[in-house]
Amino acid sequence: MSSSTDLGRPDPDPAVAPTTDGRPVSDRGDTVCVIGAGASGLTAVKNLREAGFGVDCYERETGVGGAWNWRHDRSPVYASTHLISSRPFTQFPDFPMPDDWPDYPHHAQLLSYFERYADHFDLRQHVWFGTEVVRVEPVEGDRWDVTTRSTGGYGPERTSRYAAVVLANGHNWSPKLPRYEGLEQFRGEVMHASSYKDPAQLRGKRVLVVGAGNTGCDIAVEAAQQASRCWHSTRRGYWYAPKYVFGRPADQVNDTMLALRVPLRVRQWLYHWTLRLTVGDLTRFGLPRPDHRVYETHPIANSQLVYYVGHGEVTPVPDVARFGDRTVELTDGREIDPDLVVFATGYLPRFEFLEGRVLGDADGSGRPRLWLNAFAAGHPTLAVVGLVQPDSGIFPISHWQSVLFARLLTLRTTRPDRAAAFGRRVAAGLGERYSGKVKDSTRHWFEVGHADYLRALQRALHDLEGK
Repeated sequence: MSSSTDLGRPDPDPAVAPTTDGRPVSDRGDTVCVIGAGASGLTAVKNLREAGFGVDCYERETGVGGAWNWRHDRSPVYASTHLISSRPFTQFPDFPMPDDWPDYPHHAQLLSYFERYADHFDLRQHVWFGTEVVRVEPVEGDRWDVTTRSTGGYGPERTSRYAAVVLANGHNWSPKLPRYEGLEQFRGEVMHASSYKDPAQLRGKRVLVVGAGNTGCDIAVEAAQQASRCWHSTRRGYWYAPKYVFGRPADQVNDTMLALRVPLRVRQWLYHWTLRLTVGDLTRFGLPRPDHRVYETHPIANSQLVYYVGHGEVTPVPDVARFGDRTVELTDGREIDPDLVVFATGYLPRFEFLEGRVLGDADGSGRPRLWLNAFAAGHPTLAVVGLVQPDSGIFPISHWQSVLFARLLTLRTTRPDRAAAFGRRVAAGLGERYSGKVKDSTRHWFEVGHADYLRALQRALHDLEGK
């Protein structure tokens, strides 16, 4: 809903004491505020409602879906985007995707899935569409003042006081832009992958794609088909995983091995053995040798990049050293002459409405310091849902994160001793990792192994319930 009068929403409760700067505050009692109506926000609304809480969800756009609604300004989705995790490992545990959908659904199917999810659980009545959050401030009693306004800054600001807050505003919308000498003087076209929407943007051009994440590889593959020339620049070597192994989606095969508790070294050996049987040594194509063992970071899920590299349609090149007027110098001394540079260099988490210290970002790096990537020390009524990058689907993780938070809020009233013990566990567990050895770069900040992480969530839920 887009206003307080839509669908009969009751007016806020009477104003409580104003904020320090004199703004009036409307008390929402035990209602929980959820920020964002994407996948993580919707499942948070659903699970909090099922636990008996009132919920106000604020969504800056005019529809549900978050990043998967490519009509939204902040959506990173492009025309050909499909899931990189297979359907059974991506769907919510209590709302399966249709059986006749492909293994890797298209983004339009994902949006329809979220719309049906919202309708099935009657969630739209709890969402304020076209409303952005300006400030979230902790106040006495572990409560929160949330200031909102119409998206775009139109109309007056409004502050409401909530019993708890869920941050589900996503982490793939604020572009991470690299800095290179001479970039400002480069006369070619430069864009971040967040602005890439359609292969027509590449057609007939000489394209340099910088970055080897899943998006960078997808764009390089599309440039191989549409551009007159494509270079793909990577800073270091990566492992490339096909989407299908032994006739099944790769994540399903990997999950079977995890369920069987196959040791990491054995899984690494099996991966190398499969690679040798299929494409062999990738360095012969000019791709750099990885500086880490497979599964120490998530492999790139792309079945087509190696194909186009092998056919000469994508030329692997090292990192960019500097930009010239119309050329780009690489770290190996070569010069290339692209007329379009696409930076597929990822995104940084941004909680622009909240002071970084609340989430443990003491050094200003933008990296939250949380337990389970969800809970901040000293703030038992605050949770971040969906701030993970798993090696499988994220939606089941968001579901169980919000179930855990809803249970915690309930026990704050019924069993405050258990809720207090949970708070101590949060403080003790800050910085835990759930993916073994990983690279300490912004790209890998939120990587988790889904099996390890879900087991950690299950332990936390059992401990909270005294099992």
